[in-house]
Amino acid sequence: MSPVSHLLESIRTRLTAGVTGPFSHAGYPLASTLEHRGDPGLFGADSVTWRVVGDVAAFIGGIRALLIQAAHPEVVAGVTDHSSYRSDPLGRLSRTSAYVTATSYGAIPEVELAIDIVRTAHRPVRGASARGRPYSAATPEYAAWVHNALTDSFLTAYQAFGRNRLSPAEADAFVAEQTAVGSMLRADPLPDTAASLSSWLTNHPEAAPSPGMRETVAFLVHPPLSRMQRAGYRLLFNAAVATIPPRLRRMLGVHRLPGSMLAGRCTVAALRWALGSSPSWNLALVRVGAPIPEGLFLQPLPVDDPTAH
Repeated sequence: MSPVSHLLESIRTRLTAGVTGPFSHAGYPLASTLEHRGDPGLFGADSVTWRVVGDVAAFIGGIRALLIQAAHPEVVAGVTDHSSYRSDPLGRLSRTSAYVTATSYGAIPEVELAIDIVRTAHRPVRGASARGRPYSAATPEYAAWVHNALTDSFLTAYQAFGRNRLSPAEADAFVAEQTAVGSMLRADPLPDTAASLSSWLTNHPEAAPSPGMRETVAFLVHPPLSRMQRAGYRLLFNAAVATIPPRLRRMLGVHRLPGSMLAGRCTVAALRWALGSSPSWNLALVRVGAPIPEGLFLQPLPVDDPTAH
């Protein structure tokens, strides 16, 4: 290996470790997925979901979703009153990532387990918000706010920073696919087109500032990351903010900075060079026996494939 190649490989390794490290504080949800050979899960190899969630632009989508979720006073009260994000932020981040991985790429038994874990965790989450309204995480519309914000954010981030922009029909297909997850969570309503989903979130009458929102935003502005991780995170955070509709941005008290979209595209390009697409997507393709696109995956499979020996 030439000195230049060695240097580039070293940079790639360090960047991959820095990005994936914060998500490694929970068990991998697809550890036994190859025991379910042929099971396409909720979506399958030809779905839009596998493409969207598997791209590194999903990092921006995740940040955006957390910001938008905080704009609902009852939803964010459930987080600030009951979540461990202050004492165990990386654990909560890893568990959220595991949920997305399982519902996106898991075989049906793994999807059902992930949904059951979430619903069990949400059962005791109840109380009163800062504006005096009772809340329960099991309330269909509150579950919808969380789920719909995640769906809209993954789609918006992919359209702005993804590998290949989706056509309008593909964007609608992604939203329609995601209603399968929302239905399992008993969320309602579940808009099934990209335009209706965006409108539902942007113009939602219950969105409003709250103390929990301000606390959550402050945490997302300054998360507990290393100095090197914070530098890259800040670029992703600014890119996420730039894609939030103006009404919600004003409500959250965050500002679109000049050049943040370009910086986001450059950061995502660097991450795509280092990480490639999601290894969980690769693993799901192996499970269903679908062709593996050449050059898409750079990381090793997350679990050992006995048929490869």
